[in-house]
Amino acid sequence: QVLMRNFYRLAQGVDVTGLVAALHTQPHLWNRNSLRRDTAELAECDDIWLRFPTEDGIKRGLGEFECVNYPAWAELPQVRPIIFGLMRQVEGERLGPVMITRLPPGGRIYPHDDGKAHTSYYRRHQIALHSLPGVMFRAGDEVVNMQTGDIYWFNNAIEHEVVNNSPDDRLAMIVDIRN
Repeated sequence: QVLMRNFYRLAQGVDVTGLVAALHTQPHLWNRNSLRRDTAELAECDDIWLRFPTEDGIKRGLGEFECVNYPAWAELPQVRPIIFGLMRQVEGERLGPVMITRLPPGGRIYPHDDGKAHTSYYRRHQIALHSLPGVMFRAGDEVVNMQTGDIYWFNNAIEHEVVNNSPDDRLAMIVDIRN
């Protein structure tokens, strides 16, 4: 593995087939929450929120760090072994936001960073659930093509983007962990 500054592959060949099959049988889970789609950078991306802060939590001063399970957490039990395996591997102390994203062929997540408060608290991990050659993920001046079953840490404090130049949807699970 080539040593990079903005990406680090933590695992490869993780079995994600059960989760991907469950996603295909539950299309109603996509885009129940539109907050991320309402931003120009993420407008082309579909989401399933598994864990996220609540408006009530933010109002009570818990901010973006205190997350709760959303209904999709119970509807997709296949995520738990993957997420908790990753937490064990990185010795995570707190599980933050978790979501699954879908980027259609030709789709783009435009250049952005994820904000200093969030990125200084949580470390961001990407799990490639379905990623074909032609998917370009850039962070800073480095680019990777994550393969299905790969798990990466990446530096989301710097500008990053994804372009799907493949013929199929790109599916990824974002897992934020504090350790």
